Amino acid sequence: MQATTLSQQELESRLWEAANSLRGPVDPADFKAYVFPLLFFKWISDTWDMEHEEAIGDFGDDVSEEEEADYHRFLIPKGCHWADLRKTTANVGVRLRKILGRLEQANPEKLGGIFGDVAWGNKERLPEPALTGLLDTFDGLTLNPIVVSHDMLGAAYEYLLRQFADESGRKAGEFFTPRAVARLLVRILDPQPGETVYDPASGSGGMLVETIGAIRESKADTRTLRLFGQEVNLTTAAIARMNLYLHDIEDFKILRGDTLRDPRFREKNGDISTFDVVIANPPFSLKNWGADLWVTDPRAFCGVPPNRSGDYAWVQHMVSSMSSPSGRVGVVMPH
Repeated sequence: MQATTLSQQELESRLWEAANSLRGPVDPADFKAYVFPLLFFKWISDTWDMEHEEAIGDFGDDVSEEEEADYHRFLIPKGCHWADLRKTTANVGVRLRKILGRLEQANPEKLGGIFGDVAWGNKERLPEPALTGLLDTFDGLTLNPIVVSHDMLGAAYEYLLRQFADESGRKAGEFFTPRAVARLLVRILDPQPGETVYDPASGSGGMLVETIGAIRESKADTRTLRLFGQEVNLTTAAIARMNLYLHDIEDFKILRGDTLRDPRFREKNGDISTFDVVIANPPFSLKNWGADLWVTDPRAFCGVPPNRSGDYAWVQHMVSSMSSPSGRVGVVMPH
């Protein structure tokens, strides 16, 4: 496969160009809901093509489906490749929605729900010329690991997260933690190979990505690190999962739900699961967070925080989620 040289700056510029093609019909605060699923879809398709060529290189043009299956990270059903979408000339959004749905169905454990809930076929919200313009900007990019390494694509993804955070203004903290903050917390907690790491307010996954980065920098084996996260927002939870995949991370579990009202990570006996490292930048001073449910909750070992501010509920949840005796907690608080 012929690789085209692309610098980090060029990649980021092209991706931001894609986002800006939506400016006008789409509120900038919503760019992420449209851009990230298409970026991920293009990456899956381009990576599948690369893997297909690798299989042909090893087995020849008559490679069987069974022989080739081992080469592919994700299954792409017939008619669900990026190239198939680009052959569509009318009702492109409807076709895109069906393709993304079939991709999720074909890879339920890996991709179930990952593309979010954007109404791609709603031409009032996303006019077809705007959608085709967005697709056009991705056409000139080849996003497989040969042309764009995982590190390079992961950095570009984080660049987009920062840009979208700037566009979102006050809402930015819901899905993005500045990398310097994430790096500081990770360095303090010093995660080790073989440990479990949990972020109960995972946002776009920055804390978990930074944890993997720290292990890689130490030249240790990242495959032994197990990552867990919970996120209440559907779009943000999907962004976190895409973020981890694009950083070449596969051993993770991101669950959607309200952590304070319904912690999803539990043992078979119903107890809160515990982890070696618990790290988070939870939403500050969350109101109406569910104090009424904490009156009998064992996590409220220091008492029930006021309903007008959930900060100390997050702290108590995180301490309750810490394993003993070597568990560590790192949390960002506004106080």
